[in-house]
Amino acid sequence: MRITEALRAEHLVFHNLIDHVETTAPKLKSLAEIRSLASTMEVMFAAHSHAEDQLFLGPMAHCFEELGQRQALLDEHAELDRTLRSIRRASSVPKARQALLSAAALARRHFDLEERVVYPLAERVLKRETLESLGRAWMERRNNTSVCVSCENKVCE
Repeated sequence: MRITEALRAEHLVFHNLIDHVETTAPKLKSLAEIRSLASTMEVMFAAHSHAEDQLFLGPMAHCFEELGQRQALLDEHAELDRTLRSIRRASSVPKARQALLSAAALARRHFDLEERVVYPLAERVLKRETLESLGRAWMERRNNTSVCVSCENKVCE
């Protein structure tokens, strides 16, 4: 499996989660409910972002640097993480709900960019063998990695 296929497959799961967040968030009544949903997103996105940053953006760095997009992609990962973490400190349901919906919108825009631009670029620039090798590395990481909430959702190995 190519890494682009693996990352796209994860995006399908995330799109369903985002759909759920967007329909559920307006109905949530307590900070605990919002924080629980945000925590689920945070853990899932942290593992995905970390895999992309470590396995995918590295081999593609020259292309993204040329386009001026590498730092923007990394910044979007960090912004999504910050937005989700901010929900832990939110003092009211409206603020937490707004942050959760902002995170969902940011994730949608980010995934759209990756699906329309980043992954097709990788498939044009990198050799199939490289994409498959990165896909195997992704699978190995997925089988041997967990996300640690106590470490601010950094991926612990």
